[in-house]
Amino acid sequence: MRYGDRKVPEKNRALFKEPLGRDLREEELTVIGKTPKMITVGDVVSLTAVEQGLIPDLSIYDGHTERKEMTEFAALVIDKGWKEKVVKNAAGTLTSELFDAIENALKGKEEIIRVVGEEDLAVVPCILLAPEGTRIIYGWPGKGMKLIVTDEQIRKKAQYLMEMTEELE
Repeated sequence: MRYGDRKVPEKNRALFKEPLGRDLREEELTVIGKTPKMITVGDVVSLTAVEQGLIPDLSIYDGHTERKEMTEFAALVIDKGWKEKVVKNAAGTLTSELFDAIENALKGKEEIIRVVGEEDLAVVPCILLAPEGTRIIYGWPGKGMKLIVTDEQIRKKAQYLMEMTEELE
């Protein structure tokens, strides 16, 4: 699945503000399982998973939470010596660079992607690229965590969202 750089047009922004998946309580993290894969999107969610003893197959973060700098997960990555792939992805966009990094991470070993810009929309390519049954956990600002388990129905929703984006020139 190949995508060029995409942006969410102003008229379709509301579609991307609707939550996907179900609410997830922190105490559920250790029982939801990692099979076949687990992905975390967001600084707080990624940090919380690691604090609960889970090492996701892929963590995507941007060093911010709710528009404020949040360096705890970034500091953890440095402290643990974890290798990270750095990609650019501006707010309201999905770059081919981000898609490629997610695709490569899902083919390889545990990996971390640090986004320069914003990782908020990274859930969409994760849904499209991850194997069936993958647990995708992401932060919902002010509300906590959300859990998506990839299946045909959620892939169709993600594909629809991609169709609501426009190619960047």
